[in-house]
Amino acid sequence: MRKKLLRSLGLVLVPLLGNLLMRFLYLTNKKNFHVPQSISAEPIIFACWHGELLMLPFLYNRFRKIPHAKVLISPHFDGELISRTIKYFGLGTLAGSSDKNPARVLIQGIKTLKEGYDIGITPDGPKGPRHEVADGVIVMAQKAKAKVILLEVKPSAYWQINSWDKFTIPKPFGTINYYASEEIDLTKMDLESARAFIKEGLLKHEH
Repeated sequence: MRKKLLRSLGLVLVPLLGNLLMRFLYLTNKKNFHVPQSISAEPIIFACWHGELLMLPFLYNRFRKIPHAKVLISPHFDGELISRTIKYFGLGTLAGSSDKNPARVLIQGIKTLKEGYDIGITPDGPKGPRHEVADGVIVMAQKAKAKVILLEVKPSAYWQINSWDKFTIPKPFGTINYYASEEIDLTKMDLESARAFIKEGLLKHEH
């Protein structure tokens, strides 16, 4: 009973505090945006490494003044916390575990793109290995004929959690460099070429 109560409380408090922390860190950092001037109105897949997720909603808002995206999140407690946190930024979620039911996740993702939503995805999530690209993002892009934009978030000063993804939290009063690629068409690439291309693009500005 106590555990259930604590979880319920956590589901309210953690997303609220997470939202406030993200906004505080964003406001207290200088920002440099190295991004295309404009992007297509068509649904796009936005991809970044799992460890760089925290400050991503602010970059998405740079592209879409009115958020219209769903982020692929694993359906467990941590995933629920993330889902509730990003709701504060007008982002929806697509629950699914690529390690348990990859086919279902792909079908959901393709359907969501065809409904006109952008999709946010971490090619090395939900559990790694870190900086290794799973097939999902490629298959989804090819089947839905959706372009992909690769995103990087590089703070000048940060804390790094001792987790598989080395989750990064910017320190206040530094500089956050945001990077976004041009729109990438993966439809004519084979899996190996596309995987190597995405990995190279997402590591372009690695420290």
